Amino acid sequence: MEKRIRVLVAKPGLDGHDRGAKVVARALRDAGFEVIYTGLRQTPEQITEAALQEDVNVVALSLLSGAHNTLFPKVVKMIRDKGMKETLIIGGGVIPDADIPGLKDAGVAAVFTPGTTTASIIEFIKSNVK
Repeated sequence: MEKRIRVLVAKPGLDGHDRGAKVVARALRDAGFEVIYTGLRQTPEQITEAALQEDVNVVALSLLSGAHNTLFPKVVKMIRDKGMKETLIIGGGVIPDADIPGLKDAGVAAVFTPGTTTASIIEFIKSNVK
């Protein structure tokens, strides 16, 4: 039996909006992934610990508050420092195009902005989980 892809959907920082994250989480679940949703206002430490405890293949960060340039790289670093080198880390939310190259340089594999289809997120994960 093939092991299902496990995805942690997380909302770092003080962002209080989670509709998009819930839509993505439901689409991932419907596509056959195991999905763990952390809820709102998670610290990078909480996200890292949840990813470690749940032994996930993917960490999907969602942020609308504008703190992505600080929080996304911090989460990436903490996850890598815990030895989770193969964990795919993706991000999404209202993120300016100009910020995306810096996030990718920091280790975020892909950034999905408003208007991205859930099908394209699912395909990216399927194509990139090792």
